[in-house]
Amino acid sequence: MGVTKGKKVGVIGLGGLGHMAVKFAHALGAHVVVFTTSPTKKEDALRLGVDDVVISKDADQMSNHLGSFDFIIDSVSPEHDINTYIQLLRLDGNLTLVGTPDKPYAVSALGLLFKRRSLSGSLIGGIAETQEMLDFCGKHNITADVEIIPIQKVNEAYERLSRADVKYRFSIDMASLKSQ
Repeated sequence: MGVTKGKKVGVIGLGGLGHMAVKFAHALGAHVVVFTTSPTKKEDALRLGVDDVVISKDADQMSNHLGSFDFIIDSVSPEHDINTYIQLLRLDGNLTLVGTPDKPYAVSALGLLFKRRSLSGSLIGGIAETQEMLDFCGKHNITADVEIIPIQKVNEAYERLSRADVKYRFSIDMASLKSQ
């Protein structure tokens, strides 16, 4: 099952990996929905190309999407109930983990069995997949949203990361090393 036009794709988290997942799914023609705990991210999500934003702490918003997703990519590491998202998958739907949680997930087998849902993970592709991805990015003008910082602000950047105060990745300006 690929992410293609007409598929409904969910992205859990609108951070470094999540914002790129949104851009890829949008470029592939999918109907893209972002799940976030932060209502303040709605405007950014829409700017990035999502069709809908669901505040995951809102049970009514979540229940409106039960059994409707072909694919969900989970890009967050903080602890959350993975079973809630598995219930959002339709028949033969897949949830793929790309975030790295601190603790193992407690996954309900019944949530997977009754609708042939699957749970998978992905870390990195090989050279051929990476080249394919870069070619796709070039063709669709997909770039990562980054905040460029001088090396002198690396400690401040670390503190901001702990507060989730970054859109969406920090990149260090290596020219700032010369002024050290």
